[in-house]
Amino acid sequence: MSQTKAQLVSGTTAQDLTVDNINTTSVNSGQTSGSKNLVINGAFQVVQRGTSNTTNGYGTVDRFRILYNGTDENPTQAQVDVASGTTPYTLGFRKAYRVQNGNQSGGAGGADYIIIRTILEAQDIANSGWNYLSSSSNITLSFWVKSSVAQTFYGNLVSYDGTPQNYAFETGSLTADTWTKITKTIPGNSNLTFDNNKEAGVRLNILPFFGASYTGSVTLNQWAAYSGSAQTPANTSTWYTTDNATFAITGVQLEIGSTATDFEHKSFTDDYLRCARYFQRLGGNRQYFAGRTSNNDGLFISPSCPVPMRNTPTISMSGSYELFSSSGQGSSSTTPVIDTYATDDFNQCFVGNVGLSGANGYCSDARTGTARIGNTIDFDAEL
Repeated sequence: MSQTKAQLVSGTTAQDLTVDNINTTSVNSGQTSGSKNLVINGAFQVVQRGTSNTTNGYGTVDRFRILYNGTDENPTQAQVDVASGTTPYTLGFRKAYRVQNGNQSGGAGGADYIIIRTILEAQDIANSGWNYLSSSSNITLSFWVKSSVAQTFYGNLVSYDGTPQNYAFETGSLTADTWTKITKTIPGNSNLTFDNNKEAGVRLNILPFFGASYTGSVTLNQWAAYSGSAQTPANTSTWYTTDNATFAITGVQLEIGSTATDFEHKSFTDDYLRCARYFQRLGGNRQYFAGRTSNNDGLFISPSCPVPMRNTPTISMSGSYELFSSSGQGSSSTTPVIDTYATDDFNQCFVGNVGLSGANGYCSDARTGTARIGNTIDFDAEL
């Protein structure tokens, strides 16, 4: 790090002052304020759905999901601890996202795959400061990866708008059970389109395995028209066919500029608020919701929504919940619905018509507590 000498003047006395210069290679153009990381929950702190699951889709850590096809045993996705003493740990990472393969006794079929995926909104790319139409303007992807099997893996970025484009990359040969940092500088391209809206703009796939149906003659580190049958070069199948092989990532960052800067660590609250735009799980331990009874003796419930959701959410419910009003106490296992009064982003969590009787127009509340501890109501506006 270089130094600059200046003079500090106090009264009539001048003193030499040595100031360490900022390392200019660690600050990317356009990222001096706000959130530089376009990826949400890249340190995997937030895990509203649970810490382990065999779900095909969103099942554990927020904003990331596992997709799989053709597997003989469902892989397990999980939020796991980063071991102390490892390089990611010493850099402040405490959690990682891991997929465990299971037993793929049938071998690697052409249509088989296991994908780790996150999707970014188009408007977040369009307004990021990246001149994505220019080949001299770059974004930089970085992440830490660890595989229990030594081999090379692939990934890709895929744009959605206009004519979809594909950018494939590789990790290089990984050493088994060793964390490795991957950095990819990605130029813009005149064929890219990102609409200024809240729909899907680009997906990031990190690929433990892609079958032959999705691989082909692909030039790495270059944008090209997307083809579902040729997204990356042919994948080595060793990891996929190794019983209970694991693949973990942490510190996923996508930023404007040509340099991978230090990961932008956020507080848990900051990460949660960004995740809550896409998914909110309410309840689980006697959580209360204010409401009032309606003209048809249903209940309007107003859960606390800390941020506007991306879109009108779908609602699902675990078990039932209790209603308390001036007319007494009851319970309902009817899944709530978005009410017609929900006309803007801030009101999209209002639910109604849950089929419980109550005094017309009186204040009421609902809860998932007491006998219903563990029950939840989910609001899902994921991409």
